[in-house]
Amino acid sequence: MRIALIHPNYHSGGAEIAGNWPPAWVAYLAGHLRDAGFDDIHFIDAMTNDLPDDDLRARLRELKPDVVGTTAITPSIYVAEQVLKIAEEECPNAVRVLGGIHATFMYKQVLSEAPWVDVIVRGEGEEIFRDLIRCIAEGRWPADRRKIRGLAFAEGTEFVATQAAATVKDLDAINPDWSLLEWSKYIYVPLGVRVAIPNMARGCPFTCSFCSQWKFWRDYRVRDPKKVVDEIETLVNEHHIGFFILADEEPTINRKKFIAFCQELIDRGLNEKVKWGINTRVTDIYRDRELLKFYRKAGLVHVSLGTEAAAQLKLDRFNKETKVSENKEAIRLLREADIFVEAQFIVGLDNETPETLEETFQMAWDWQPDLANWAMYTPWPFTPLFAEIKDKVEVFDYSKYNFVTPIMAPEAMDRATLLDRVMHNYRRFYMRKALFYYPWRGTGFRRRYLLGCLKAFLKAGFQRKFYDLGKANYWGPQSKKGVNFNFDRTREVAQAQMDDWEAAADRAARAKARREAETDSREPIKACGGGSFQMPEKAAAVPGE
Repeated sequence: MRIALIHPNYHSGGAEIAGNWPPAWVAYLAGHLRDAGFDDIHFIDAMTNDLPDDDLRARLRELKPDVVGTTAITPSIYVAEQVLKIAEEECPNAVRVLGGIHATFMYKQVLSEAPWVDVIVRGEGEEIFRDLIRCIAEGRWPADRRKIRGLAFAEGTEFVATQAAATVKDLDAINPDWSLLEWSKYIYVPLGVRVAIPNMARGCPFTCSFCSQWKFWRDYRVRDPKKVVDEIETLVNEHHIGFFILADEEPTINRKKFIAFCQELIDRGLNEKVKWGINTRVTDIYRDRELLKFYRKAGLVHVSLGTEAAAQLKLDRFNKETKVSENKEAIRLLREADIFVEAQFIVGLDNETPETLEETFQMAWDWQPDLANWAMYTPWPFTPLFAEIKDKVEVFDYSKYNFVTPIMAPEAMDRATLLDRVMHNYRRFYMRKALFYYPWRGTGFRRRYLLGCLKAFLKAGFQRKFYDLGKANYWGPQSKKGVNFNFDRTREVAQAQMDDWEAAADRAARAKARREAETDSREPIKACGGGSFQMPEKAAAVPGE
C-alpha cells in the first residue's frame, strides 16, 4: 500500500526567518509505520520547496497513492485542506487523512468547510495513524472506522468522533525515519548549518491560558535520554546536522533526565560536533543556576524563554506562574553562563496600549537578552483564554492566526498602529544591538552566532518576509494608513462548531456551579490533628544529588 505524506505550503514570516525547519512529524509517523510493516512511504515537502498546486497535482498523479496524509497547525489549515482537495481530484480512490492540533479540536469546523476530508486523526498521531493504515490495508475501511479510537469523520449529516485514544506511553518505541527528508534544504541561517528538531519529551504539566499544547499532548512524558542521544548521533553522523532544537515545550522540567541527556552528549563527544537550543521556563533556569555552565558544556547555546509579559498583571492573566523579577534574573544567569538568551513577549490583547508596548521595550532593554521577540497574541479557538475573550474576537480567518498578524483589535488603537508600535520595538532593539553589542561583545563563536542572528533578521527584512510585512503593505510609520492585513471576512465559525463550543461552555458552567455548591456545604478543610495550620513540607531531595 502506497502512502503519500505532504507538508502543506504555508509561510507566515515568523519562525522561518531563521531558516527552513524540517517537518519532524513526517519522520516520527513514517518510522512507526515502517516498524508496523508499511514501507512504501513517500514525502512531499511543499513548504520548503514552495511547491505550486500544479506541481503537487503532477506529483500525486505520478505516485498514485492509496492514502494521502497531511497535517495542519491553525494558520496552515486552509492550505492543508487544499492539499486534500487536490488529492480528491487527482487520486479519487485514495483515503484522505488530516492530522494536527487544529483538526483535533476543530474537527466539526474542518469537516463542515472541507467535506472532501475523509478522516481526521485526533491527537498524538503515531499509534492512531498506524491503526488507521492497518484498517485500510486489510480492507476494513470504512466499515470498521467507528472501532478505531482517536478519529473523526462525517457520516451523512452527522459528525462522528470516536473514543479518544490513549497517549503514546512508550515514546522510546518510536523510531523516527529521518531519511525521508531533504536534508540539504534544512539550514539554520545564523550558523549556516543543517538543523533538526528531535523530540525528547511530550506534554506540559503547566496550563498557560493562551497555550493549547498541554491540552493536545495531555500527560507529560519523557524519553530515555540515551535513546534521544542515539537519535541525535544518527542525525549528526548520517545527515550531517550542525544544530538542533528540542521540539519539547519544557525539556528541563524533569531535571534528572535533562542532566542525563547533557552528560550523554558530553560522554559521546557530540557536544563538540553539534550545538543546540531549547524553549523552557524561567523558573527552571532560576532553579538550575548552578548547572548552567554544565549545560553550556553539553552544547546548549540558545535558550528561548517564555517571559511573555513585562507586567505581572499579564503574567497572572496568562497563568504563567512566574514573576517579572524571575525573568530578569534568569536572563542574567544565562548570559553569565555564555548561553544566548531570547526573551519572548506576547502582545496585542484587547487591553494593549502604546504605553504597555513601550513598557515591554524598556523592560527588554533593561533585562538585556541577546534577542527579543514580540509575538502577536493569537486567540487559539481551543484555549481557556479564548473562551474568556471570544466575544471580542472579530476575525475567523485562521490563515492569519500566525503570531505575526494582529488578530485582536485593542480598544486603545487600531491594528495598523499596533503593528507599527511592535515594529518600532524591533527597530530600536536590534539597531542598538547591531551598533553597540553584537560586533563588540565576546569573540569566536559568540560573535559569529550573534552576527548570524542579525543576518537572519536583516535578510528577512530586506525580502519583506519578516512579520509578513510585504503582504500587509507595511513600509514604516509613514505607511500605516495603507496597511491591509487582507483578512478573509467571509470566514466564519461553522454552526456545528459553534454548537460544540456552547455545549462545552454550558458543561463548564454547570461543573463550576456544582463545585461551588459542594464547597459551600462542606466543613472547612483541616490539617492533620484538626487544626487550620499545615506544617511546611520538608524540602525534597534533588534527583541525582
